Amino acid sequence: MKLAIIGYGKMGKEIERLAKSFQIEIPKIIDIQNHQDIHQLKKLNIDVAIEFTQPTSAIENIKTCFEQNIPIVCGTTGWYQQLPTIEQWQKQYNGSLFYASNFSIGVNLFMKMVEYTSVLMNHYLEQYQTYIEETHHTQKKDSPSGTAITLSNIVLKNMKHFQKVENYLNQDIKNLSSPNTLPIYSYRKDAVVGEHKLIFESEVDSIVLTHFAKNRTGFALGAIKAAEFLINQPAGIYTMNNLIQ
Repeated sequence: MKLAIIGYGKMGKEIERLAKSFQIEIPKIIDIQNHQDIHQLKKLNIDVAIEFTQPTSAIENIKTCFEQNIPIVCGTTGWYQQLPTIEQWQKQYNGSLFYASNFSIGVNLFMKMVEYTSVLMNHYLEQYQTYIEETHHTQKKDSPSGTAITLSNIVLKNMKHFQKVENYLNQDIKNLSSPNTLPIYSYRKDAVVGEHKLIFESEVDSIVLTHFAKNRTGFALGAIKAAEFLINQPAGIYTMNNLIQ
């Protein structure tokens, strides 16, 4: 597999390290300094690209890969409101995209647990206050995290009591949320790779589901697994639900 890495931040570097340990060839790494080279990936016979950049860049990076018929795995979050446009481009260019708010296998298993738990707890809404907490490093631009948004969507689907989501950044104001609002409390602290919690709080006990990432290796491994999966699939748009059955 010939892999292009688009975005050479912490995740890009971890993907490079892990890919090399798997003997995966990396003919090209695209970063800000050489971003124009993204238009030349087809000439390098790239099989698949993995993209971790910024929301404003991700949209055009996906389109550029579609135009070159290069499957792309996108780990950037914060652009999902543009998904209808991406779907149109996918049909226009017959492209292949794999996107996820979080590529960690553990996080996606955690989401399956949240799915089951939120269905169960829907019967106990009067006893428990429900909220989500997410903590990341201070360099993370978006808030709430894409993973927290995904978790909130699962809760909203299964716990019909909630009508909307409200995000609070670096604030601890848990008593101010309205009864029909699912709060997400976002915190930015140094050296935290990523932590997500779904919390059910009552006067007598607390129920907490937690995923804590110890390092970025799990994210990089999931992205590489997604790349291997994508190049063996027909053109289309895929997510972790396709990879984890």
